[in-house]
Amino acid sequence: MNDLQTLFSLENKVAAVLGGGGVLAGAMAEGLAKAGADVAILDLNLDSAEQRSESIKKAGRRSLAIQIDATSKQDIIDAEKKIRRELGIVSILVNAPGINSSTPFFELSEEEWHKILDVNLKSIMLSCQIFAQVMIDNRLPGSIINISSASSGPPLSRVFTYGISKAGINNLTQFLAREWAEHNVRVNALAPGFFPAEQNRKVLTPDRIKSIMGHTPVNRFGEPEELIGSTIWLASERASSFVTGAIIRVDGGFTAMTI
Repeated sequence: MNDLQTLFSLENKVAAVLGGGGVLAGAMAEGLAKAGADVAILDLNLDSAEQRSESIKKAGRRSLAIQIDATSKQDIIDAEKKIRRELGIVSILVNAPGINSSTPFFELSEEEWHKILDVNLKSIMLSCQIFAQVMIDNRLPGSIINISSASSGPPLSRVFTYGISKAGINNLTQFLAREWAEHNVRVNALAPGFFPAEQNRKVLTPDRIKSIMGHTPVNRFGEPEELIGSTIWLASERASSFVTGAIIRVDGGFTAMTI
């Protein structure tokens, strides 16, 4: 293995990916496995988690598929214990659970507000709390990668609660990065731009697509595989050892565009 391969190698690392049954997080999970990590896929949809886990196993890495409700602290505690027993202590954590809605503000119910914030923000707080405690107790260098969004600010139309949840993720990421730096646990966020997936297809009307393309300098949507490089870089304790509290935008220039 040459110096560059060593820099980005994740050999002998164990990763957990919450929401790993999804399109984007699933691609990130497979990227971690290709870099050498054993990967646990945690998702509410067990079928999707198992499919992604089987793909990782076929590539020669160990993997688990675990069904969880990411808003349940006990589910996450149980998942962490299972991963520790079967794969080892998690030192790479990707937090990617998320749901969306295009409900207009005046029609937004309290139930929907709480559901989106619970899935998108509370779940990440719980996951960080549980997995990082084990890293710190075992004095294990760790990397936590939270999934933010281009909607985290300035806010986008038609994704009111979603955008607020993602802004919260940015703040949580930077808070934890400050708190855990002394323990060598780094906390960063990836903020993807527009990557068509199940949760946002319903708001991608022709007019909205035209608007997005007009505001994206590269003039196209992102592909899931285009998140892998940033994920591996942030996961590697060698390649990104001095990076914590960062919000890394992978958005084709969307947030750099003005007029």
